[in-house]
Amino acid sequence: MKLRLFLFAVLLSAASSAAAQCLLCAQDAAAVSARKVETPLRVDVETRLDMGRIAVGAMGGEVAIDPASGARQLRGDVVDLGGFALSGTVTVRGEPGAEVRVILPASIDLESGHGRTARVTGLVTDLSAAPRLGPDGRLRFRFGGRLQVAARDDGDYRGRIPVTVEYQ
Repeated sequence: MKLRLFLFAVLLSAASSAAAQCLLCAQDAAAVSARKVETPLRVDVETRLDMGRIAVGAMGGEVAIDPASGARQLRGDVVDLGGFALSGTVTVRGEPGAEVRVILPASIDLESGHGRTARVTGLVTDLSAAPRLGPDGRLRFRFGGRLQVAARDDGDYRGRIPVTVEYQ
């Protein structure tokens, strides 16, 4: 049984986690001019997460992609059928030097054309604990995860991974 997996990342950008305030209501004009205007975040998917091609046996199994190296690890009753396995790559642009927060879901379900599902869990990035945009206003990161496939559940599974990026 063949299984071809593609995961598409859909990235949602939140302008800021800080509450917006009415600048027209400010009492002090100096306070208004001293406030820094944040550049809106722009998020681009450079590479989609791809688990590659595998065959799934009677016991089912798991495919894991390491975000830093893109290396694929197989567990359980799965066989590598080749193809490229890739970690996802995302570029964020915004206010130079700003600290950001990247939020990934706990899990997502993928669907095949035949109505079957497979679950991706353990989505992780290669980011540090407190990521910041660089002096050029850019941050590039990779993400990976674990795909759990039930016994003999072949198909071409696809899904979208919602990723939220916001200023801290």
